[in-house]
Amino acid sequence: MRVIVHGGAGGAPDDPATRQAVVDEAASTGASESTVTEAVCAAVRVLESSATFNAGVGSTVQSDGVIRTDAGLMTDDREVGAVCSMPGVEHAVDAARVVKAETPHVLVSGVHAVDLADEFGVETDVDLWTDARREAWEELEAVPPLNEKREQLDWLREQFGGHDTVGAVARDGDRVAAATSTGGRWLALAGRVGDVPQIGSGFYCTRAGGASATGAGEDIARVTLARRAVDHLEHGRDAQAAADLAIEEFEDLTGSDAGVIVMRNDGDAGLAYNTEAMQTAVAGESGEDGEN
Repeated sequence: MRVIVHGGAGGAPDDPATRQAVVDEAASTGASESTVTEAVCAAVRVLESSATFNAGVGSTVQSDGVIRTDAGLMTDDREVGAVCSMPGVEHAVDAARVVKAETPHVLVSGVHAVDLADEFGVETDVDLWTDARREAWEELEAVPPLNEKREQLDWLREQFGGHDTVGAVARDGDRVAAATSTGGRWLALAGRVGDVPQIGSGFYCTRAGGASATGAGEDIARVTLARRAVDHLEHGRDAQAAADLAIEEFEDLTGSDAGVIVMRNDGDAGLAYNTEAMQTAVAGESGEDGEN
């Protein structure tokens, strides 16, 4: 099993050593699993449980003061599961796995996704707030009321920002999987859904390999960044070239910030970003036979 993990693209972290230790742990945890699906889910769960990343515990807050999580999971056979806008779900990646494994759908949203996850043993009603998020929320000036929608939107445009999506890609034998999880962007309009649960945007996987993206979600969705990276693999490029070219194209098209990790079906891994930092880790070796 070979796994590459990222902890989000953005500014330089305040405590990079601590964060890198968690990213390293996530990669090694994933590499110890027996299937590529287990590998990416296990890796992402480590990051979702760490308050230092914007996924699971410590996720950002939407305009109504609610934390909602999103995730997507895809394997090389194009089987997909995704969830979005879930209050109280720490391990959004496990909820995405439920959609993939247990339903005929590819994306389930909101409280319905929460209920589905709960039915299949994913913990719900989790307190995702950290002291830092609570302090930041309480320091805000009052959010304009929902009945003053235009005024609220003007206010939110001034506050909206940040990105720290987490993700993983795994390869074992001839199997590949990719997963991405997030708490969204700071003070997004309540109900906003970014790139993460959108197939081809925050995550994508084919027989050629897989990718997980992070960054300015709206722009990532506009150019389907993860699929763009995998397309380059399908055209015969190595993983580093695919990542570099995808980010170069993304920046040319949008002028925005993003990062991407890529793993080819032979275990070749690459990463690229145009932000100040993106912490990543690679662990494990390529296997001979793989299972989904």
